[in-house]
Amino acid sequence: MPLDLTIVDAIELPRRAALEIRTLVVESAKSRGRACIALSGGTTPRAVHEALAELSEVPWHLVHVFFGDERAVAPDHPDSNYRMAKESLLSRVPIPPAQVYRPAAEAPDREGAARDYAALLPAAFDVVILGIGEDGHTASLFPGASSLEASELCVAVIGPKPPPARLTLTPPVLERARSLVMLAVGAGKAEPVKRALEGAWDPKQTPAQLARRGTWFVDRAAAALLSAHADGSGS
Repeated sequence: MPLDLTIVDAIELPRRAALEIRTLVVESAKSRGRACIALSGGTTPRAVHEALAELSEVPWHLVHVFFGDERAVAPDHPDSNYRMAKESLLSRVPIPPAQVYRPAAEAPDREGAARDYAALLPAAFDVVILGIGEDGHTASLFPGASSLEASELCVAVIGPKPPPARLTLTPPVLERARSLVMLAVGAGKAEPVKRALEGAWDPKQTPAQLARRGTWFVDRAAAALLSAHADGSGS
């Protein structure tokens, strides 16, 4: 399968990705009457959220928002992906509050919270937005973790980075998604991006490979080691 890869300057990436997400949301709303999306945490997704909030003609009343992962913190905690999404997107667009589904990762019974969240998920997401870590992880699916073999749709995990306790969606959710949008910015992402897109297939060690079939938006620094795009060109 040919790569769906766009290489752009870092300053351009948020708007380019936001335009693609809008297209996918509009198509889903037209064909299925709603658009179910999963958001990601992190600096680059924040910038994409902010760009998306500025776009017109997004049918927000038909959008249902979920989260690819969440840290075991209160929803107003600085480390909360929900808080970041609320600040950068949800408070700035007319999404009905009942259509925002926050994982209760801070619950004492995280396994129970994971089961409860799994019960809310759509049969297939229309769009899952993802980032890639310097270790090749995506969502809170870390290299070598047992969560990479989970059959459940959402599981409680302990990650290597603080705060370690989290909930995450699992490979079956990514496999069923109609569209995956991966974001990567910075020289620190160059090696994992190369492994994810050009390395031997081994998602157990490079979980971001689970999004290889998706649409990738990568800045020039993160694309620097890609042999197929050594000239820095992109679509």
